[in-house]
Amino acid sequence: MFISNGIVYGGAPTGTIKVSSIKILPDKIMLLTFSSGETRVFDATILKGGVFEQLNNEKVFEGATIDHGVVTWADGDIDCAPEYMYQNSYEYSAVV
Repeated sequence: MFISNGIVYGGAPTGTIKVSSIKILPDKIMLLTFSSGETRVFDATILKGGVFEQLNNEKVFEGATIDHGVVTWADGDIDCAPEYMYQNSYEYSAVV
């Protein structure tokens, strides 16, 4: 348990995590490397509704960039929190 800004939280505080690199794969799959050094697989099909509908356009999706550790699309009009991407991604081990 910890307190931050007068709010009590269960568990332990998490450190700030950022995306340090991305690789776009077919079918809206991304390989993300995080500031922790981990590379994880993120299935972007879970990003639905509202502004994320634009990601169904392949050119928009493939135009992903990193801005201050956050994955963005469409010149920063669309973004996704790195914490969300980390929590909703899967461990990845490259086969050598």
